[in-house]
Amino acid sequence: MQPADWIPLLQDLADRSDAIALRYFRAGDLHVERKPDRSLVTRADLEIEAMVRDELARRHPELDVFGEEQGEDTQRGSGRLIVDPIDGTANFARGIPVFGTLLAIEVDDVIVAGMVSAPALHGRWHAILGGGAWAGTRRLRVSGVAALEDAQVFHGSLAGAEAVPATQRIPALLERTHRQRGFGDFYQHVLVAEGCGELALDPVVQPWDIAPLRILVEEAGGRATSFTGATSIYAGSLLSSNGRLHDVALQAFA
Repeated sequence: MQPADWIPLLQDLADRSDAIALRYFRAGDLHVERKPDRSLVTRADLEIEAMVRDELARRHPELDVFGEEQGEDTQRGSGRLIVDPIDGTANFARGIPVFGTLLAIEVDDVIVAGMVSAPALHGRWHAILGGGAWAGTRRLRVSGVAALEDAQVFHGSLAGAEAVPATQRIPALLERTHRQRGFGDFYQHVLVAEGCGELALDPVVQPWDIAPLRILVEEAGGRATSFTGATSIYAGSLLSSNGRLHDVALQAFA
């Protein structure tokens, strides 16, 4: 299959995921639990991932599934779908509308298509390897800002339970920028792809957090690497940028 051929499947999975998420969002029967790593999981997370796995088994049995809640299938072929059923579960559990389902197709270790659907924000974005990044029919382009002192920068937690050693270096970088906003999670990287900001900083992320975001930013003309410059979705952190300011940001974490 060509990369674009996966988009109808991702669209359908996103439609189904949105319906599940919105059924539980701000509802009284969410049933929130804390996992061993202290992150949260809800009924919506579990139902969305179960739905994705059931649909893949029926429609594309040749694809493995790698998901946040149920882990990785035994390798059956060269392709798999990577899913984060709800990115921003802590937001979701507290009634904050910044959450979304992240979906990506990986073939021979390369992400060829990705989709982000944020139903409470009425937003959906997708990217195709070599085919651009899109919000519906609108093509996305990163900004042209070339000076750090003119940059708008997005970030998540700067202290507390989610902090790691790399987090300590973020404030010094922020002090050199024009404007800062703590959107966190998937949304900050989507905003970079939209051209709404120049840098987004995620010091701790998992492959399912990164998979559709990296291709989205890159197909919009930007760059997305780990804090050490690695291009793998398995590198454990995510720095996305408009490209022009990427190296100066990497230097801040060197």
